[in-house]
Amino acid sequence: MDSNQCYTRLSKNIERNKKMVTTYYQNKKIAITGGLGFLGSNLAIELVRLRAKVTVIDPMIPLYGGNLYNIKEIKDKIDIHYNDIRDEKAMKKLVKGQEVIFHIGNQTSHIDSMTDPLYDVDINCRGNLIFLEACRDVNPDAKIVYAGSRAQYGKVESIPVSEEAPIHPVDIYGANKHVGELYHQIYHKVYGLRTTTLRLTNTYGPRHQMKHSKYGIQNWIIRLALDNEEIPIYGDGSQLRDYNYVDDVTDAFLRVGCQQETDGETYNLGSGEPVSFREMVECVAKIAGSGKIVFLPWPAERKRIEIGHYIADYQKIQNKIGWNPCVHFEDGLKRTIAYYREHRNYYW
Repeated sequence: MDSNQCYTRLSKNIERNKKMVTTYYQNKKIAITGGLGFLGSNLAIELVRLRAKVTVIDPMIPLYGGNLYNIKEIKDKIDIHYNDIRDEKAMKKLVKGQEVIFHIGNQTSHIDSMTDPLYDVDINCRGNLIFLEACRDVNPDAKIVYAGSRAQYGKVESIPVSEEAPIHPVDIYGANKHVGELYHQIYHKVYGLRTTTLRLTNTYGPRHQMKHSKYGIQNWIIRLALDNEEIPIYGDGSQLRDYNYVDDVTDAFLRVGCQQETDGETYNLGSGEPVSFREMVECVAKIAGSGKIVFLPWPAERKRIEIGHYIADYQKIQNKIGWNPCVHFEDGLKRTIAYYREHRNYYW
């Protein structure tokens, strides 16, 4: 097949799946763990727009991403439950009857996973098993989309990184996120649960927590810039990364969640436009019009878990269901910075 035929096939696939998303979720019962956080709230807003019946589940653990302001515009159109995925009784009650479950509620700090590894295990391993057992027991037919991470790969041997790349996590978070994915794969193969994993890279955008740098370094840099504070770059900042705007990630969740052919699969997300850390910081400062960039030596606790370059190969999800990132990096930054200028009182 020549390049023109490949392009035509891909374009038709993209359009077909876009139409499917706009109709599939109408009146569907959808649950989102971590639904008051960054990814979950953006997903909930879009699902309400698609006229789904949405349940969000979030324990509102202090300093995590849960924020009721995130769902202000839809709060009267969704069901909200303040429960933890480690609560077996609650999970069985809340997953019952749901047609699609977007499973986002996990511990997400690299640093915290190293300083308190047993807590990370409790949420990202034990919590995932409690969630999966609840689904197996009361709702084995539900579609489950698990939020994985690029951290599962760790320090990579070559770029771009496909789903078949070796798994060498450099921290407890990356290891346990991969264990969580393996649990989902086992429950698919052994019990027939309809599980799918999206391995996310750096996601940024509105509704992210902005109080500290443990979850989402790019949004923290946006806060420092808007406050005209010093923005640290460790080393020379040359490490390359993919950055996905949250709307593109939401689109990926929705596309995967509505298709049976994605059952049992794992997909990378990526940007197609890798940016160095230094370029990212410089772009944030330029758009914000403030912030003071400083170069510092690597702190020991961060240097030990730094992975170097990471660029995702996302051809699998592109070819399979027609997902493509649509928001260019600088455009996404402009939208994100504008959002926090307007709503900073609810995030600072």
